[in-house]
Amino acid sequence: MRLSELPKGSPAVVDRVDDAHASDPIAQRLRDLGFVDGEPLRVVATGPMGGDPLLIQIGSTRFALRRAEAARVSVRVEVAA
Repeated sequence: MRLSELPKGSPAVVDRVDDAHASDPIAQRLRDLGFVDGEPLRVVATGPMGGDPLLIQIGSTRFALRRAEAARVSVRVEVAA
């Protein structure tokens, strides 16, 4: 599932960040910011009417991402035990 499709409040774990094209600077910046395999995250809020931006929380840090940027991040949904 893509981070851009993750419902608000659902816990998930980063699977990978995909490059949209060769040497994608946005994908590299996402990796540099902590969007790495195994990192837990959740969508805290979305823009008006489900649009941009998405407010993403990783640990105690929050990032505002456009949906196009969030679509580069593949996540695994956490299942409550």
